[in-house]
Amino acid sequence: MEQDRRRHGGRARAVLAVVAAAVLGVAGCDAVGGGDPAPSGSGARQGRPSPSPTPSWDTGPASVAAVGDSITTGFDACGVLSDCPEVSWATGTGEQVDSLAVRLLGRAGAAERSWNHAVSGARMADLPRQMDRAVRRRPELVTVMIGANDACRPTPSAMTPVEEFRANFEDALRRLRTALPKTQVYVASVPDLKRLWSQGRTSPMAKQVWKLGICPSMLADPDAVDAAAVQRRETVRQRVEDYNRVLAEVCAEDRRCRHDGGAVHAFRFGTRQLSRWDYFHPSVDGQARLAEIAHRAVTAEGPVT
Repeated sequence: MEQDRRRHGGRARAVLAVVAAAVLGVAGCDAVGGGDPAPSGSGARQGRPSPSPTPSWDTGPASVAAVGDSITTGFDACGVLSDCPEVSWATGTGEQVDSLAVRLLGRAGAAERSWNHAVSGARMADLPRQMDRAVRRRPELVTVMIGANDACRPTPSAMTPVEEFRANFEDALRRLRTALPKTQVYVASVPDLKRLWSQGRTSPMAKQVWKLGICPSMLADPDAVDAAAVQRRETVRQRVEDYNRVLAEVCAEDRRCRHDGGAVHAFRFGTRQLSRWDYFHPSVDGQARLAEIAHRAVTAEGPVT
């Protein structure tokens, strides 16, 4: 009898253990629902819809700040050897150009919510400080066009080294990202300086203005075609290509940066698109063409290639 009681007691304890395990199992499943916190990890992701991803590029930014050099200040577009920011491709409000800011914000909006921090003669080493000034405005888009003056030095040997050019550009973008992580950047390529030489060298007035010191590494002795002159211009041309490679590479590392895909460098500036005083800087018409290029890049659904 005692043996039978032990057998029955053992079976009873086994049954109780199975029932307890089942109850705990049910309780464990129920704990996922109700007011208790949901589990973390992949199980939670599978159990609820994912939020819509935030677009990395907004084709309609509400404010624009420009940084760069004399091209963005409208130098020589309205008068000889003077800035003319009202026709700037980036932020100008003049009706002749329809700048990027006007196309994005309207003329009244461009007057209120666009700012030009470009400086004639600026080089890439100046860009970090310009970016600091732009950041204070908290723009939704910053335009960058710089690099021509890094190549336009007294001699080719004085041109900005490529790695120094890269370091300063990275520094400028780093300053922007630290202050404004979501601000977008449009980066224009450096124009083809050798083409500008070939367009202007037939103009007596242009050659006289060039003697005042406009891009001597490329434009000095514009009629010279000896081996040394050819090599000098080729060295400058190659350096511009190196700068453009850096601009594209650094921009590609930032998901909120768009490069123009080389569109400005490839644009074939003719006499109508060049200043009638120096045949080097963009004319009003040239500024309008730059605005068109920028607008296409900024409003495109995807990056320009």
